[in-house]
Amino acid sequence: MAVYILKRLLLMIPTLFGVMLITFTITQFVPGGPVEQLIEQLEHAQASGEATGASQRLYRGDAGLDAEKIQELKALYGFDKPAWQRFLEMIRNYATFNLGESYFHQRSVMDLIRSKLPVSVSLGLWTFFITYLLCIPLGIAKAVRDGTPFDVTTSTLVLVGYAIPGFVLGIVLLVLFGGGSFWHLFPLRGLVSDNWHQLSLGGKILDYLWHITLPVISLSVGSLAVMTMLTKNAFIEELRKQYVLTARAKGLGERAVLYRQVFRNAMIPLVTGFPSAFIMAFFSGSILIETIFSLDGLGLLSYESIMRRDYPVVLGSLYLFTLLGLAAKLLTDITYVLVDPRIQFEAAE
Repeated sequence: MAVYILKRLLLMIPTLFGVMLITFTITQFVPGGPVEQLIEQLEHAQASGEATGASQRLYRGDAGLDAEKIQELKALYGFDKPAWQRFLEMIRNYATFNLGESYFHQRSVMDLIRSKLPVSVSLGLWTFFITYLLCIPLGIAKAVRDGTPFDVTTSTLVLVGYAIPGFVLGIVLLVLFGGGSFWHLFPLRGLVSDNWHQLSLGGKILDYLWHITLPVISLSVGSLAVMTMLTKNAFIEELRKQYVLTARAKGLGERAVLYRQVFRNAMIPLVTGFPSAFIMAFFSGSILIETIFSLDGLGLLSYESIMRRDYPVVLGSLYLFTLLGLAAKLLTDITYVLVDPRIQFEAAE
């Protein structure tokens, strides 16, 4: 196990390096970088007669920007150096978790990510807990009652929920319960109210839950459907195996067979996914859900950074997410061994 973990840790280095190299290379060919955007803004300001002060000194009418000023702008954003040199400097800084500073927010990337985490953590963790707390008992009940009216009815509801995109469900919930054409039961935007700091502890908790209800429902329905059917199929597969028939032949009751014999084996696919799902829940912000409910999280930050060509935020976020994703995969493999001792990495090698 120790040797396997060491090998996986060493493999993370070239994997992470390759991901960053490919992404960095792509950004070099994407038009509309920060320098081009600034030049376009100056041209627009000059054409509309709004250029004043520093803009007028930089822009020279029909002659455009002075070549020397363009070089100064490139140096300001770090584009005066060759691409390979900028990439190596970026990797060296990332090794110490120095993710650079945003071109447009005038803040470090790490501070930006920290400021957006409360929204994404709230959405991700609530979705994670609600999904697993509901899918396991529902999946077991469906497996035990396979083919019954209960199974057919719940399967229909689950599949309908899965077929509805999360953002569509979010819009429907806002129209129904967010003060649209029907009831105003939940707020339209934000994670908390404007007077949240003035509320008591109980009031803060209730206000937070009041705001988070509709976004979490919108995100949970799809994943709940998938995990419920996965749980059901895992239990049905185990219930049809020979050891279950043997246990029943020995006189064990159905509950004893289900929870003493079947439960542990059937839960392996779900339990082994816990580490990955739990870690990625911190960064599972949905762009559309955050936009619909006016939540300023990591999903919205990533989208805006891509559209504005804010490369430090794009690359820094990708580096952090990729690193956590690789760590989650390693934890998943380790969990396999802890849950099912029959798996031996040495034997597989």
